[in-house]
Amino acid sequence: MKKRQTFKISGRIIWLSSLFLGVIVSLPSLIQHQFNIYETIANSLITFVFSLFVWYYNIFTLPVYTSQEVNRGFAVYPLVKNLAVGLVVMFLLSYLQQQLLTHLNFGPVMLMFEVRGVLINLTFYMFIHLLYQTYQNQRVSIELERTRMDNLAAQFELLRQQVNPHFLFNTLNTLKYMVEDKDENSVDFILKLSDFYRFTLENRKMDLIRFSEEMKILMAYLFLLKARFEEGIEVDIQVQESHEQSMIPPFTLQLLVENCIKHNIVALDKPLRIAIYSDGNYIVVKNNIQPKMTPESSTGIGLDNINERYYHLLNKNIVIAPDTETFVVKLPIIHEDTHN
Repeated sequence: MKKRQTFKISGRIIWLSSLFLGVIVSLPSLIQHQFNIYETIANSLITFVFSLFVWYYNIFTLPVYTSQEVNRGFAVYPLVKNLAVGLVVMFLLSYLQQQLLTHLNFGPVMLMFEVRGVLINLTFYMFIHLLYQTYQNQRVSIELERTRMDNLAAQFELLRQQVNPHFLFNTLNTLKYMVEDKDENSVDFILKLSDFYRFTLENRKMDLIRFSEEMKILMAYLFLLKARFEEGIEVDIQVQESHEQSMIPPFTLQLLVENCIKHNIVALDKPLRIAIYSDGNYIVVKNNIQPKMTPESSTGIGLDNINERYYHLLNKNIVIAPDTETFVVKLPIIHEDTHN
């Protein structure tokens, strides 16, 4: 069985509004100098009791139909049913009044009460229906927003987890080549690889880290690269001191450097030159273009990964500005207060 939605209206509002209507209908009689106190009390009491009934009956029947028809707008059948039930209830109340006050002419009094009942029923039905539809729309909006945020969080987690397997694949290939060549730097390479993964474990759950921490990750990674490529890769870092306390998604610089190596020749006679520097509100990573004769297969998680992480976290995009000689990527500066 489908669970009914929780929709509540304050009991204070229900009882005070019903009492207010009971008092209002008695005012014309009270203004007159000659009036029957019993008729006035009965008139007010019937209106009060009927108003309470309309309130609770409409609220009770809302989950029966409005939850199914809320997206189709106004529902005619429930209104007709409520009016019919209201007419019967008001007739019974009028008949009860007739039994207590036998001197009243039942026909005109009953007609007056029925007209009053229809007006009260219509007013309350429209008001409750409007409140309930607003409530349902808010619930839908909240669910959509929650779903959107969960989706973004899942996408970001997937993007973040894609960094490590990609790097591990390339690094183990490098280590394989060094071991096969009996490179004397293999031990240092393994130690730096251990340091790098220590940084990975410390920062993998972070959305943003300080730029100074990112530089530690990058320097460990550059050591691993230099162990293989030696003078075939040159990295010049000129970042303003004020930017060292800014924030950056972890492994962003490492991914950009890795992307440079993936798509360009790295050789002693054709060194790959990478510059990392500050430029206004950006951190710039630039490299000279010297494409490989046989491009490596791409997993498509390099620049797209970085761009989507910036967009999901800060609703900002990175700037990619290639030309005939250089490839430039600009990363927006993220200040801690901006992220908060």
